[in-house]
Amino acid sequence: MTPTAIRPRRSVLYMPGSNARALEKARTLDVDGVILDLEDAVAPDAKATAREQVGAAIRAGGFGSREVVGRINGLDTPWGEDDLKAMAAAGPDAILVPKVSSPAQVVRVASIMSQAGAPEHTRLWAMVETPLAILNIQAIAAAAADPANRLTCFVMGTNDLAKETRARFTGDRLPFLHWLSVSVTAARAYGLDILDGVFNGITDESGLQAECEQGRDLGFDGKTLIHPSQIAAANAIFAPTAPEVEWSRAIIAAFDLPENRDKGALQLNGKMVERLHAEMGKRVVAIADAIAARG
Repeated sequence: MTPTAIRPRRSVLYMPGSNARALEKARTLDVDGVILDLEDAVAPDAKATAREQVGAAIRAGGFGSREVVGRINGLDTPWGEDDLKAMAAAGPDAILVPKVSSPAQVVRVASIMSQAGAPEHTRLWAMVETPLAILNIQAIAAAAADPANRLTCFVMGTNDLAKETRARFTGDRLPFLHWLSVSVTAARAYGLDILDGVFNGITDESGLQAECEQGRDLGFDGKTLIHPSQIAAANAIFAPTAPEVEWSRAIIAAFDLPENRDKGALQLNGKMVERLHAEMGKRVVAIADAIAARG
């Protein structure tokens, strides 16, 4: 699989596609990405209007460095295939597909995208939100090995997983930890980014912070959000800290010294570091630089 450019995905906000004011506001928020939603946030009688509005907003542009993603309805619904063709024609950065439970679904979506004229830059993101998706997570991630499938990112759908499994939301998300960890593991095995699910407590700042920190520690690249008030916490928690960036730069510089270029490990400031730490550091620095470039 050809690697994609590193870009920050600390905060990715769902915006209802049926709300014209929300689509306009999406161009002004300090967020890494926006998901213009045609699915859960849109009532059945507003689906066609939302599809037209989201397509027009994507074509109009003006989102700056923000990643623009269109979430379609499932292909098993009356709106899904029309959504997919419309989003493919509009050419967002990615199309987010709900309830992906098998690699065959990834292949089918990618085929329709190509037939509908989706530009090369339009990637496929997959929601992980069903019990079957968790059971098939490695096979779904492996679909990314074929560039024709366009798959670059998983998005956890924790609300739907709770609904389908009857698991309860707890402060520590203990019932979800297996699903979250196995999805991160599969994503990393096949070079995918992965975003944590939403936090439902809009006014619960401490709960949001704790869940962002947990997601970061589990290995997620960022968090999907449901309200602009959640952006600042996600941006801060999923960004590399200044000490992390400084230490990463120091490791990279140490291994770049002529006397160290052939070494697999060395001592730096009283710590043993290996070349793998330099590789990890390069990603930390690249993310930090990308965040800084956003202004």
